[in-house]
Amino acid sequence: MDWALLLFFPLAGLAILQSLLLVLQTWEHRRYARSCMNRKRQGYPKGRAAVFVPCKGLDVDLTENLRALMIQDYNDYEVNFIVERSDDPACEAIQRVMADHPLVPSRMLIAGRAINCGQKVHNLRVATAHLASDVKYLVFVDSDAGPRSSWLRTLVLRLWGRNGGAVTGYRWFIPTRPTVANLLLYSLNSVIMSLFGRRSHHLVWGGSWGIRRELFDRLKLRDAWAGTLSDDLVATQVLRKAKVTVAFEPGCVVASPCDYSLGDLFDFIRRQYLVTRFYTPWWWGFGIAVLSASNLLFLANVGLLGVGLRSDAAWSWASLAICVMLYGLMAARGMLRQSLVKTYFPEHYQSLRAARWFDIVANPLGSWTHWLGVGGSLFGQHITWRSICYRVSRGGQVQIVRRDEHFDPEATQVIAVDETVLCLPQSKGVSLKKAG
Repeated sequence: MDWALLLFFPLAGLAILQSLLLVLQTWEHRRYARSCMNRKRQGYPKGRAAVFVPCKGLDVDLTENLRALMIQDYNDYEVNFIVERSDDPACEAIQRVMADHPLVPSRMLIAGRAINCGQKVHNLRVATAHLASDVKYLVFVDSDAGPRSSWLRTLVLRLWGRNGGAVTGYRWFIPTRPTVANLLLYSLNSVIMSLFGRRSHHLVWGGSWGIRRELFDRLKLRDAWAGTLSDDLVATQVLRKAKVTVAFEPGCVVASPCDYSLGDLFDFIRRQYLVTRFYTPWWWGFGIAVLSASNLLFLANVGLLGVGLRSDAAWSWASLAICVMLYGLMAARGMLRQSLVKTYFPEHYQSLRAARWFDIVANPLGSWTHWLGVGGSLFGQHITWRSICYRVSRGGQVQIVRRDEHFDPEATQVIAVDETVLCLPQSKGVSLKKAG
C-alpha cells in the first residue's frame, strides 16, 4: 500500500492541476463570451450569403428553427433547404415557412440518395455544385438549431474583411423534459462548449459555421467531402492543413432543443467520437486520454478513501481532502458554465433551472457517462445516423450498409452531385424542375 500511495498522490496532484487549468479555461470562455455578446458590432457587412440547411425527418421544433432563418437581420442572403427526397416529412414544414416569408429568397433542393457517402455530405455537395457568381459567403446550419435574429449578420461580420476565413459557433442543448438522459446530455455538452475560446484550434462545428466563398473554392472543400461521412471534421482537416485559423464566435452559438432516451444518448456520444476517431484522430486520442485520466484518478481516490476509512488509516484524511477538492473544482467549473446561460440564452434561464443545477451538483455523473460513451468509440466501424447505417473504413471512406426506412421510388432518385432538382412550392402541390 505504501508504494501505491507514493504513486497515487503525485497523480492526484496532476488531476488537481488539470482541474485548475480547466477552471481557468472556463473562466476565459466566459470572459470572451461576455465581451463578444455585450460589445456592439461596428459596421455592417456587405456581400451575398448563401445559407445551406440540410434537413431529414422531423426535428424537435423544426418549423420554428426554420422560421428563425427567414427573419435574419441581414439584407442580402438566400436560404437553401436540402432534402433527400420529395416525400421527406420535413418538406411540409419547409414549404410552409417559405410560403410565409415570400420576400426572402429561398428554395428547396431534392438532392437524391447518397451512394457511398454520408447523406448530409451528399446534400451539401449537391447544393454547392452550382453557386451563383455573386455569392461571397457560404453559411451552414443544422435543422435542429434555432439561431437568434442576429446570427447571420454576426457570422458574416467575422468573415468580412481582410482576415476573415472561417467562423464557427456551437450548440447549447435545451432539454424539452428534465429526464436523466436529457440532463446528462445537457451537462456533457456544456463541458465541451466551455472548451471553445477565442480560437477554436481549427475545429469546425457543422451546425453553425461559415466560410468565405473564395476560400471554399481555393481549398476545394467540396471535392474533399466526396466519399466521406462528416462535413465539419473534413472541413477541420482541410483548414488545419491550410493553416487557416477557425474563429469561435459566441454570437453564433445556437439553441438546440433535445429529447433523448438513455439509449439515444449513448448512441449519440459513440457516434460523435467514432466519427472523430476516423477524421481527426489527434483530437479523439486527446479526448480519450484526458477523460480517462481524470475519471480514473477520481474513482481511484474515492476507492482509496473507502479503504482508508475502513482501516482507520492516517492518510485517509488526505484522500478525503483530495476528493473534496476535486469535486469542488468540478462544481466551480459548473457554476461558471451555467452562469453563461444568462449571456447566451437569458430567455431560457428559468426553464433550464433543473439542468443548470444538475450540471453543477452531479457533474461527476455526467463525466462518467461521457467516459463510457467515449469508450464505445474504441471499437467498431459501423455508425447509424438518421436511419442510415454506414461503414467507415481507414481514411474515412464510407459505404452505406443499409437504410432503415421506406422509400417511394418516385420521390427518391439517385442524383449525380453535378445535378440539382429544384422543388418550388405552389398553391397546389409541388413541381420538380432541373436547376442550373
